[in-house]
Amino acid sequence: MSLDGRNVLILTTNYGTEQDELTKPAAALREAGARVTIAAQKDDAVQTLVSDRRPGALVPSDTTLAKATADGFAAVVVPGGTVNADRLRTDADARRLLSAFADAGKPVAAICHGPWLLVESGLAGDRELTSYPSLRSDLENAGATWLDREVVVDTSGGHPLITSRRPGDLDAFAAAIVDALDTGGNRE
Repeated sequence: MSLDGRNVLILTTNYGTEQDELTKPAAALREAGARVTIAAQKDDAVQTLVSDRRPGALVPSDTTLAKATADGFAAVVVPGGTVNADRLRTDADARRLLSAFADAGKPVAAICHGPWLLVESGLAGDRELTSYPSLRSDLENAGATWLDREVVVDTSGGHPLITSRRPGDLDAFAAAIVDALDTGGNRE
């Protein structure tokens, strides 16, 4: 599969993103030919964590959430990490960006605790999705149907919604994003 240089935006805070949930989808997308842009809250590097506890890699950010737009991007990815997702869901720019991608019919992907941002952006209702199991009640209370699967792709709501549960599901998660972009996803 070749994504022919399509652009994908990854949303994150500058601290607390689960390392593999940021770096592995980015690497898989780049390997498939996509250009990946990382948007963080500040212009600083992202301090990732491993298992929500130990410091992981520092990952450079390319832009800020405030400066980023959905224009020119084919999809958006929201990594987890409990700290990252909790901070991200309260960020008005992150909610604005996620809504802009959904409104434009572009794929929205979130893993682990990342679906908290779907709830806060009003994108979880009437959708099938998955997440880290501790978010199940939050998602069901927002009107979602929660499924215990490694990846759930829901195309019922005007834009593809791709979700996964945990780092162990990253291969399936990344493959589903690549597939969504390769089989009719937005060509930006």
